[in-house]
Amino acid sequence: MNHVIPWHRLRRDRRTRSRVDYAAVVYGSLLAASVIAASSTTSDFPRVEVVVLMLVTGLVFWMAHSYARLVGERSVGQRLGWSEVREAGRRERPIVEAAVLPAAVVALSPVLGLGLTATAWLALSVAVAQQVGWAYVGALHATSSRRVATIEGAINLVMGLVIVAAKAALGH
Repeated sequence: MNHVIPWHRLRRDRRTRSRVDYAAVVYGSLLAASVIAASSTTSDFPRVEVVVLMLVTGLVFWMAHSYARLVGERSVGQRLGWSEVREAGRRERPIVEAAVLPAAVVALSPVLGLGLTATAWLALSVAVAQQVGWAYVGALHATSSRRVATIEGAINLVMGLVIVAAKAALGH
């Protein structure tokens, strides 16, 4: 019979199912920072539209990454069923979740008495901070040393600061 179950793969899959996909949450944070930077370059950006844009962009990228994961698995001969589709969506879900905190900052900024410029900078700071934090935690969970985790956090800080610099260069 040619239907051999790859037991070593099943054990690995069970072990990784409960783990957060740190790459997805880091990527989602970088995506949220990009949306904030780009959408807040005008002096009167509407908060509701920025929140919706962040969440919709996160959803679209979540779908794209889930689809890419499925296509990649199919290309190595794995049969795909609904359970694989659900699992791909679950693994990539942190892309969308990473937009929630920066979006909440934008949504709650009027309650906090923040103007548009302060709102944009605070939301951008939150997105970059969570990107750096998740990169650091992800490295530690991958059994990296604190030194390696710090380096990964620093690399992500540089990526976030590139977006911050682009926003600053646009005059806002």
